[in-house]
Amino acid sequence: MPIDTALTVLVFTFVTSATPGPNTLMVMASGVNFGFRRSVPHMLGVVIGFCLLLLCIGFGLGALLTLWPPLHLTLKIIGGCYLLYLAWRIATVGTLSAVKSNPEPMRLVAAMLFQWVNPKAWMMGVTAMALYTIPSEPYASVILITALFGLVGLPSVALWAGFGSVLRGWLDDPGRLRWFNRVMGLVLALTIVPMIR
Repeated sequence: MPIDTALTVLVFTFVTSATPGPNTLMVMASGVNFGFRRSVPHMLGVVIGFCLLLLCIGFGLGALLTLWPPLHLTLKIIGGCYLLYLAWRIATVGTLSAVKSNPEPMRLVAAMLFQWVNPKAWMMGVTAMALYTIPSEPYASVILITALFGLVGLPSVALWAGFGSVLRGWLDDPGRLRWFNRVMGLVLALTIVPMIR
């Protein structure tokens, strides 16, 4: 892959990985509610799951979705329902003591599996593979694009989790935390709007 294309992919991966979406919002909420250290499995699950999704898209799953649109619609419906469920869970966490009594941040495997129903992950993956895969070296370019997403993705989600854990002290007040979680739940629910179109 030419260096200018690799740099373009790097910029694309940074912009798409670091901007708000279902993963970054949930990781930030996890940082607030569970702290940075307990959010590490969630962060790793996001990155590993997305890289696996990218490889599958790059090696042919994207073509299958194009050939069989009902599968794409099914994934959108499942993803939308799951996002609403997660938004409700985040919005209904009232206090840090409530979190401590039910200490369950998202686990690695759950975060990995979430990528398969995450509309932003699909959009990012299909777009990256469509724009940057080089027909003359398809396998090498798919692997390089995936590696770049992995390298950029982990610091991006860690930044959001870190931001959440910094807010943790300020949000120790039950009223503030309750409103923060409600707003985060609402914003997460709103991320399904682009996939309805």
